[in-house]
Amino acid sequence: MSGRLEGRVAAITGSSRGIGRAVAEAFLAEGAKVVVNSRQQKVADRVAGELGEGAAGVGADVATEAGAATLVDRAVDTFGRLDVLVNNAGMAVAADTRELSLEAWSRVVDLNMTAVFLCSREAARHMSAAGRGVIINTASVQAFAPFPRRLAYGATKAAVVMMTRIMAAEWAPAIRVNAVAPGYVRTAMTEKLRADGRIDFDAISRRTPQRRIAEPAEVAGAYTYLASDEASFVTGETIVVDGGWLAFGAFEGI
Repeated sequence: MSGRLEGRVAAITGSSRGIGRAVAEAFLAEGAKVVVNSRQQKVADRVAGELGEGAAGVGADVATEAGAATLVDRAVDTFGRLDVLVNNAGMAVAADTRELSLEAWSRVVDLNMTAVFLCSREAARHMSAAGRGVIINTASVQAFAPFPRRLAYGATKAAVVMMTRIMAAEWAPAIRVNAVAPGYVRTAMTEKLRADGRIDFDAISRRTPQRRIAEPAEVAGAYTYLASDEASFVTGETIVVDGGWLAFGAFEGI
């Protein structure tokens, strides 16, 4: 790799697997130190150990004020600074809106929205004092396209896009804030959904111009770009990484 993130420190929420872990691996390969996060300290420590030198684990519930503060404080205490925050922790609930419980709605809102607010607020306080920083939020194609039975997820991801724009406008020029909106990605979660018969990879691939599902490392490249100086004049943007899924407006055969 080219060392695009040499000397920088990044904290990545929800990074024990999937896209979050791929981002941690990509950042390490570019020379950054990374703080990986899971709710459980033992999980965070295990992942940090697997990632090797330059990685540290922080167990914290980032949907709480205490957890968000712990993540940022531990990153600074461990590595002396915090240059990049990646808000990646998230969850989805599939349910007919008429059957969606307030408890399920609240869990999705807490992790997908409140955690972004809390972690960004904590990180921005440190970054403002340091005079620079980067925040990258994980949105989704579901921020732009309505998916039935995904009200809480789609609504919160659309909110993340607007939160990204507002924070970018508010905290410029010292802090750049952008988002990545992945499409369908091959992760442990989506593999389980496929095994349970809840999503069809073949149908999704046919609907995607690139004719396949993304691998986590392909999505991680967008985060690396946004964290680097190559994106020094990019803020308030959401980069869609979906193989052309949103751009494809026709059904097969038309």
